[in-house]
Amino acid sequence: MLYPIAIETGEGHEAYGVVFPDLPGCFSAGDSLDEALINAQEAANFYLEDLAESGKLPPEASSLADCQQMKEYQGWAWAVIVVDIEPYMGKASKINVTLPNLLTKQIDNCVEVSTEYKSRSHFLQVAALHELSKASGV
Repeated sequence: MLYPIAIETGEGHEAYGVVFPDLPGCFSAGDSLDEALINAQEAANFYLEDLAESGKLPPEASSLADCQQMKEYQGWAWAVIVVDIEPYMGKASKINVTLPNLLTKQIDNCVEVSTEYKSRSHFLQVAALHELSKASGV
């Protein structure tokens, strides 16, 4: 998943600060931009590990464009951090799902042409996370 990060650029001897708008309370810093980005990756992994231990799913990532409109981060630089959320989702289990054939065909066609989805199961996982995020108001 691509999580947007807001970067408060350091001046002179000040460090670069990094904040994840989608991960409340998750922040990091570094003496250089490269170090700040590496530390941000580590902070996100620790944050998601803590959520998993509490039985909570990783939050859906906002779009970079939406984050850039947030007033509290006006003037900050932006980047995205790639975070593999699979390890924080718990053990996978096989389930039986019944779908109309036309819907299954459309999902398969989408998976075939998209680089975003690894498989039909991954497509359904992403869709489920999206809907759960909406339902919880996050």
